[in-house]
Amino acid sequence: MDPDPVDGVPVSRPVRVAIVDDHPVVVEGIRSWLAVEPRLTVVATGDDPDAVLRAAPEADVLLLDLRLHGRTMVDRVAGLAANGRRVVVYSEHTDPETMLAVVEAGAVAFLAKHEGREHCVATVLAAADDRAYVPPTLAGALVGDARPDRPALSDKEREALLLWFQSMSKASVARRMRISEHTVKQYVDRARIKYSRVGRPAATKAALLARAIEDGLVRPEEIGTYQSYAAPDRPTP
Repeated sequence: MDPDPVDGVPVSRPVRVAIVDDHPVVVEGIRSWLAVEPRLTVVATGDDPDAVLRAAPEADVLLLDLRLHGRTMVDRVAGLAANGRRVVVYSEHTDPETMLAVVEAGAVAFLAKHEGREHCVATVLAAADDRAYVPPTLAGALVGDARPDRPALSDKEREALLLWFQSMSKASVARRMRISEHTVKQYVDRARIKYSRVGRPAATKAALLARAIEDGLVRPEEIGTYQSYAAPDRPTP
């Protein structure tokens, strides 16, 4: 059986990363973390997102410090995500409200600066491949969110979401559940509609994952645990 198609970065070349931070020592530290991973290459750095992306418009992932020159960048995250950028936000500000706001603005993930090289590399690789990855600090914020406006998802909707979040394509989810790919898409779309009806839209896969974890429908430790017995399952956004 052929592997499912990959919609993220082609495996034939390194993932191109741009780093935006207004502290040169931090930039160099992150650059050194990424340098040990041959699948990653830093193509531009700087303290202004626009300038960095002008220098490297081909960047696959943008690592963005949440606070630049004394200003919080949540609004910029929303604009960058709307333009199709894979944004990974990192910061020392790890209060749950801030992290959830960043994810809801469209960031692929939130990375706490204290989480170190391992999580930094894993987060960037997952972002480039359009896979869900939840670093520990973000997982804690998602699980602790106790907002009452939670839609009721069916068991089948939850199962489809969980398998999809585990880096499986919708075609692979369909094979696993023994249903059609169209039905899988219906389950995902219905979940999105239910969240929109309660005022919590989830237009992207990252946002839908955040909603599901926030509401206890999916546990962070369940993400990424599935191993296909047939062929490597690849993500479909």
